[in-house]
Amino acid sequence: MKRVLITGATSGIGLQLAKDYSAEGWHVTACGRNVLTLQSWAEGRDNVTVLSFDATDTEATKAALVQEDMAYDLVILNAGTCEYIDHGEIDVSLFKRVFDINLFGVLNCIEALQGGFQHGTHLALMGSTAAYLGLPRAEAYGASKAAISYLARSLSVDLESKGVTVSLISPGFVKTPLTDKNDFAMPMLVTPEEASSAIRQGLDKKKVEVHFPKRFSYFLKFLSSLPMAMQLALVRKITRKA
Repeated sequence: MKRVLITGATSGIGLQLAKDYSAEGWHVTACGRNVLTLQSWAEGRDNVTVLSFDATDTEATKAALVQEDMAYDLVILNAGTCEYIDHGEIDVSLFKRVFDINLFGVLNCIEALQGGFQHGTHLALMGSTAAYLGLPRAEAYGASKAAISYLARSLSVDLESKGVTVSLISPGFVKTPLTDKNDFAMPMLVTPEEASSAIRQGLDKKKVEVHFPKRFSYFLKFLSSLPMAMQLALVRKITRKA
């Protein structure tokens, strides 16, 4: 039986991935901070293990993840958060909160799990299409996801010799409890079910980047390929209309 570990599995994309991999016959290790939610979903499922820990706590993460049997076929580090700033006014404490889970939470998990990495291990990091462009109010979130994008690319090179595949997942807008708080238009919003399907198909093909929805992500990729002055001018025009 193949084994997958998923962080941020209490809601949204992470929960849907856990459900779908479980239904496909994988053994799922579902990780999150809300143990009651995880246990409620996992009850009666023999192929689901629940781990509850705070990924921003290095020692707690190690205590939860460093075990004798650490060999996972697939690791999806999905846990994350989003907070926005207004009018370009920097709030360092906000940046720290976002980076603590979106970047350092991922690093804590990798450090705890890397002893079990072996030839054939597949590591997937949750990025975002927000990393493609500089977007209003998204300074903290976008910067944290840009860091994840760079981390995934760099690890892809360094871990190749060990036979470890690294994939970057770059979703657009997905309807989750996190995006439900957004007070702006979210073009081409997809459901968690659609997101899970796109992610699972992409990871099954060992794609280096899984990005969706395609029309939205390719449009942003095109904009990001333009000179910076043109990017900024177009982003200003588009966001003013929105």
